[in-house]
Amino acid sequence: MGGSRWANRLVEDGVDPDPRFSFANERTFLAWIRTSLALVAAGVGVDAFATDVPDWARRSLAGLLVLLGGVLSAAAFRRWFRSEVALRRSESLPVNHLAPIMAYGLSIGAALALVLVLVER
Repeated sequence: MGGSRWANRLVEDGVDPDPRFSFANERTFLAWIRTSLALVAAGVGVDAFATDVPDWARRSLAGLLVLLGGVLSAAAFRRWFRSEVALRRSESLPVNHLAPIMAYGLSIGAALALVLVLVER
C-alpha cells in the first residue's frame, strides 16, 4: 500500500465514515491552521513593526506568538487525525486540547501587550 505512514495508519482501522463528517473535520482543521498562520504573522509583525517598545518586550511577545502558532499547528494535525480515527471507529470524538492552549497562550500574550502599553506611558 503506497502513501505515507500516517495515512496508512488512518485507513487500516475501521470503516470509511460519512464524507460529510470527514469534510467537517477537515474544515475544523483548516480553521485551526488559519489561526496558527495568523499567530505566526502577528508575531512577525510585532517583531518588524513594534519599534516603539523595549527590545526585550517586542521579542518576547513576537516569540510567544510565533511559538503559539507553531504549537497550534502541530496540535491541530494531531486533533484532526485523532478525530478522523474516532469517526472511522464510530467512537466518541476526542477532547479538544487546543482550546486551552489558545486561551492561555493568548491571555499571556495580552497580558504582555498590556504591560508594554503601561511601561511606555
